Amino acid sequence: MVGQSMAIRKREDEVFPNAAGIDIGASSHWVAVPRHLAEGAGCEPVREVGAMTEDLKALASWLVSLGVDTVAVESTGVYWIPVFEVLEQHGLKVWLVDARQLKYVPGRKSDVQDCQWLQKLMSLGLLRAAWRPSAEVCVLRAVARQREALQTEQASWVQRMQKALVQMNIQLTEVLSDVMGQTGQAIVRDIVAGVRDPKQLARHRQRRVKASEAEIARALEGNWREEHLFVLRQALAMYDDIGRHLAECDAKLDALLDARSAASVDIGKLPRAGSKARAEHDIRQRCHRPPYRSQLVIGM
Repeated sequence: MVGQSMAIRKREDEVFPNAAGIDIGASSHWVAVPRHLAEGAGCEPVREVGAMTEDLKALASWLVSLGVDTVAVESTGVYWIPVFEVLEQHGLKVWLVDARQLKYVPGRKSDVQDCQWLQKLMSLGLLRAAWRPSAEVCVLRAVARQREALQTEQASWVQRMQKALVQMNIQLTEVLSDVMGQTGQAIVRDIVAGVRDPKQLARHRQRRVKASEAEIARALEGNWREEHLFVLRQALAMYDDIGRHLAECDAKLDALLDARSAASVDIGKLPRAGSKARAEHDIRQRCHRPPYRSQLVIGM
């Protein structure tokens, strides 16, 4: 730690002499530029800027006019993303910096603002840029993350359906491994449609189901309470609605992935056609095509 402090005091050669530092906030940002650039332009080296897009474009133009070529930006929440993208669009090299790095470097004076300290450390080459994927990969990753969020939300509605069924003493989970599999979905949809005969409901049994029709019919002898049927109906509607949004995500991912190279990479044994594992395998297979192989992790 002492050696690092001495390095800061003694080192005079700047790695990035024209670097700026930005302390990211929710409603405004503080920017510090090198003093020699500010004096040359007759302005203060530190200023506060708004968070609106117009403010960010004005900030980028000001930095370019000063001669700033590199900007260190703190990775604060998601507020840094618009700043990063606007600055990058104006030709500036932007370094995304973990705020924790600033705490590990000693020697900071109490009267120095965060943006000034960020600018100083950046100019001396004491910061490390976080990895940021290409803009093309960011688009694909955003859709993949949305898809994952929708899957999580859809699973929560399946749990509510299961709870409503249990409250009516419909023991589907005892005879089916997946309540929303082919057999389970057909039964639930018939229940919502008004079917109450256990034997009629049990006829939806698929051959792969281990339980017999008689066992399924026995599990479907329930107490058909209206309030629980109402909850089941609502939960199924939400499940289907999210399913439509998932289909939109899948279509979007297909379009993005189809635009890539046709090169293929072997990622293991091919699961059974039509299974959930097969769908996930196909997505992973396509994501391993260049250039995504080194940049994209679904759900990252």
